[in-house]
Amino acid sequence: MCGIFGYIGPREATSIVLDGIQKLEYRGYDSAGIAMINDGVLCHEKEVGKVSRLQEVVSAKNWETNLAIAHTRWATHGRPTQGNAHPHLDTQKKCAVVHNGIIENHDTVRHLLEKRGITCISDTDTEVIAHLIAYLYKGNFLRAVQRALPLLKGAFAIAVIHHAHPGEIVCAAKESPLAIGIGKGEMFVASDSGAFLKYTRRAIYLGASEVALLTEHGVEAFDAQFAPIEKKREELSHSVEEASKGDYQHFMLKEIHEQPQTLQNALLARFSRDYGTATLDNLNFSDEELKKVERIVILACGTSLHAGMIAAHMLEEKARIPVEVEISSEFRYKNPIVKDNTLAIAISQSGETADTLAAMRELREKGARILGICNMQGSTMAREVDSCLFLRAGPEIGVAASKTFTSQLIVLSLLSLHFARMRQMSQQEGVLFIDALTKLPEQIRQVLLGSGQIIEIAKKYAAYENFFYLGRRYMYPTALEGALKLKEIAYVNANGYPAGEMKHGPIALINEMCPTVAFCADTYTYPKMLSNLMEVKARGGKVLAIAPGGASDIAAIADDVIWVPPTLDELAPVASTIVGQLFSYYVAKERGTEIDQPRNLAKSVTVE
Repeated sequence: MCGIFGYIGPREATSIVLDGIQKLEYRGYDSAGIAMINDGVLCHEKEVGKVSRLQEVVSAKNWETNLAIAHTRWATHGRPTQGNAHPHLDTQKKCAVVHNGIIENHDTVRHLLEKRGITCISDTDTEVIAHLIAYLYKGNFLRAVQRALPLLKGAFAIAVIHHAHPGEIVCAAKESPLAIGIGKGEMFVASDSGAFLKYTRRAIYLGASEVALLTEHGVEAFDAQFAPIEKKREELSHSVEEASKGDYQHFMLKEIHEQPQTLQNALLARFSRDYGTATLDNLNFSDEELKKVERIVILACGTSLHAGMIAAHMLEEKARIPVEVEISSEFRYKNPIVKDNTLAIAISQSGETADTLAAMRELREKGARILGICNMQGSTMAREVDSCLFLRAGPEIGVAASKTFTSQLIVLSLLSLHFARMRQMSQQEGVLFIDALTKLPEQIRQVLLGSGQIIEIAKKYAAYENFFYLGRRYMYPTALEGALKLKEIAYVNANGYPAGEMKHGPIALINEMCPTVAFCADTYTYPKMLSNLMEVKARGGKVLAIAPGGASDIAAIADDVIWVPPTLDELAPVASTIVGQLFSYYVAKERGTEIDQPRNLAKSVTVE
């Protein structure tokens, strides 16, 4: 979480860094701040709320500077207040720091500083960094930062400026992403390279406890022992796409409607219909290596976890490989048994999810090979895994995932097909699977054309405060994802649950004020699903069913039905999910909640 952006060069820095943190606002929007050196004086401004508020205040000051750092915050330690906003300064206001991550031993450092007469005034873990660097400063700015880092524990990235060094930005990273952009006579630093992409495509990435000194002339990098190192410069390949809602009211609605195209992008040149198999770019494993895989462990969090659960069903059913799906934040604290020929699949939209990165590193240390699934080239995951498959979904501005989830499902479906064709699936079965995949974009267009009905149904259900989302087999993780969307953007308590488990306790909560959203597009479990829904109806619960066309008997049970195009069971989550996204969006709109930037959330979860 949190977004860092810094600039040094010949241009006016204030507008550049404010534009930079606005591009990073998906990482947090509780507060924002900026610091710069203007005529030898360290100036700063902090505001509660979104970056636009900070821009209004700063524009009135007419600051001009060639060096600035800025920050947009997702609160971890301390409430979103002006005092807790970044940047944080030392007592004498000579040093300013912006920070992403968590300083785990901040209390210890705080007590150490207090013994030396230095008092912290905020509730944050970040403030101790500024005081510590200022205390250690003896005229050499870089060395002060280097000396401070070993005293700090945790995963973090920082950018620091000092009033006595108006031509320098010092930055450091320890297990938290930090990219440095190399321009012509100018330098950039950001939590995400996409934030400076319109200025330069050349970048380096800081790693474990590495420090960099930026001047307008270039960058010097150092390892944890202060020794100079050469960092590999990477050419960023993704294109600049300016964020624009177009004619849509919200980015999320625009991104929902982009899914026919993003599904096509995910499929493009990744299959051979003649051979009935997938041809995956960037899959840096030989067929011989993949044939030896005896066990797969899927690591993910949140929406990506739901994609992993669907993939696990598919891989076991089609390729007959044992698969375990692990919640990254829990898995990393296990002592996993990793046998030979284990493949780990790590899934993260941003490629920066801290828990997933930590879990995959744990597996690598135990001998597993790692395959990444993510949307961001240049991300930490993309750089650390043995092989990475990209979603090709383009920028997703809405904090609640929409198009990236369905793109994950497509890429994981292709991967499952690849494994299955090497093992037991026939060419004819592979061709049928590919035919079903290629029909999805047009089927999703049909779903989107039916948005009018979903709008009316959403209005009918928008006042309810509690929902059950039910499904079986492939529809169970689909129900989990649908419930998550309603929680994220409509702030409604929605409980995703396996339909067959309702009678083991949760059905006690069913009444006329607790509707059930039923995902019925898994044909194999469809008859059992009908029985489960009749149990709900017998207790006075309302039922909104999402069902495949032709399943007419559901209409006799459900209060409302939204029809989706029929397809293979393993691909049915795509259309059903998009109905769930639209339902959540229109419920949220009816309730008047913030949709693109929901309260308390951030898109890139870079803290543990």
